[in-house]
Amino acid sequence: MNNKLKKTLVVLLLAVFCIAGFSTFARAEEDNIVVSLGANLSDQQRKEILALFGVEEGEVKILEVTNQEERNYLEGLVSDEKIGKRAISSAYVEILEEGEGISVETRNINWVTKEMYANALVTAGVENARVIAAAPFAVSGTAALTGIMKAFEEATGEELTEEAKQAANEEMVTTGELGEDIGQDEAASLVQKIKERIISEKITDPEQIRKIIIEIAADLNINITQEHIDRLADLMERISKLDLSVDKVSQQLENINKGLEKVKETIDKNKGFFQQVLDAIKRFFAWLADVLRG
Repeated sequence: MNNKLKKTLVVLLLAVFCIAGFSTFARAEEDNIVVSLGANLSDQQRKEILALFGVEEGEVKILEVTNQEERNYLEGLVSDEKIGKRAISSAYVEILEEGEGISVETRNINWVTKEMYANALVTAGVENARVIAAAPFAVSGTAALTGIMKAFEEATGEELTEEAKQAANEEMVTTGELGEDIGQDEAASLVQKIKERIISEKITDPEQIRKIIIEIAADLNINITQEHIDRLADLMERISKLDLSVDKVSQQLENINKGLEKVKETIDKNKGFFQQVLDAIKRFFAWLADVLRG
C-alpha cells in the first residue's frame, strides 16, 4: 500500500470517527430535551410548535398531553373557559447543569406569566431546566403546567409527588387571579416572598401564616382584600406541608428574580417621572392662581 493511499485511508477513518463522535454528542444533548404537545393540535399546528421549539420529529422524545390530564389538576381551581375542551398548550423542557436554575419563556400565553410558571415549577420540585410554554394561538396557559411537569419527569426519570403538583397548580392559579387585581408582577413577587418566608421559618400555623401574608403585603405596599388573604393562606398551608428548602427555591429562581427586580426598577423610575410631572402641574396651577388673584 503506497503512502498516498495510506494517507487517504487515515483521513477517511478520522472523518468517520469525527462524525460518529458528533452524532453521539448530539444524541447525548437531545436526551436532555423532552417536548410535550397538546393532544388536540392539528398536524400543521404540531409542525409549527416543533419549529418554534427548534426540534424535529424523531430528534427528541415527544409526549402528548390530553385535556383530561389537564383537568385532573385544574378542575375546581379555574373556570372551564380557561381549561377549555381541547389540549392545545405545549411545552419544551431542557434539563440544565446543576446550579443553572429555572428559566422560562412563553409564546401565545396571555394569562400565566413566566414568573408564575417558574414559581409554580419550584413548588412542584422542578430544578435546573429551560422551559418554553407555547401555543399556536393565544391561550390562558393554565394547562401548559401539566405538560411541563410531565416532560420534566420523563427527561429526568424522577417522579414529582402528587401533593407538589397539586400545590403548583393552585399556586399558579391563585397568583394569576391575584394578578388580575393587583398586577401580575406584583402578585408573583408577593407570592414568592410569602412562600420563602413560610419555608425558611417552617411555619405551619394558619394564624401565623395570615399574619405573615399581611405583613409582607404591607412591606411591598400592596393592598390586598380579605378574600386575597384567605386564598393565599390556603395555598401557603398546602405549601408548608411540602419538603421544600428556601435555599433551593432562591437558587432556582435567581434568573427570574433578576427579571422581577428590573421590572420593579422600571416601575419605580416611572413613578418618579410621573410624580415630577404631577408636581410641575401643581406648581403651574398654583402660579396661575396667584396671577389670577393679583
